[in-house]
Amino acid sequence: MIRKSLDLGCNDCPRNPYGYEELYGADLGEQEIEGVIYKQVNLALAPIPFPDNYFDCVSAFDFIEHIPRQLLSPDTSNIILPFISLMNEIWRVLKPNGFFYAVTPVYPHPSVFQDPTHVNIITNLTHEYFCGELPGANIYGFTGKFTKLRAELIIPKMAETADKTTSKSLYKWQKKIINPSRFSHFFWELRAEKNES
Repeated sequence: MIRKSLDLGCNDCPRNPYGYEELYGADLGEQEIEGVIYKQVNLALAPIPFPDNYFDCVSAFDFIEHIPRQLLSPDTSNIILPFISLMNEIWRVLKPNGFFYAVTPVYPHPSVFQDPTHVNIITNLTHEYFCGELPGANIYGFTGKFTKLRAELIIPKMAETADKTTSKSLYKWQKKIINPSRFSHFFWELRAEKNES
């Protein structure tokens, strides 16, 4: 069985943290990337343009902090919640037990605020709103459910792949010798909980 990986906000360099056989990408710009199935889409406003239960992994490297938490609807009569919608979409396109692999700047590190397009401030607890038997984000319209596999403060290069051995040993080593203020990002590895079809 061929495994598929989708990288959100990939620009012209989609990542494949699990090394799956088919690589897909989605982002705002027009791209032609050899060996990659790419879709141009504004994920703050539109759904992920792939079918339900399609991917074994969805990744997002330095991306979810760019998705607004709230926007006014085009007619200004309602508030829409793009981040909640995106998390619903990620869950929708993942196969049962598929992985969501995300790396994002984390509060209170200065990198969270330096880029003026960072509009979704992520903390070390944000992922918990989407995990567990009754995810907290349900009250805002989240309809999926994830299980947390890993969630930790990191230096971004520590999580370029999903190799648990390398990631774990680097994390322990860097925690011992590097100033904690250097841990600028947070890493989520979540599993989609859904029934097999």
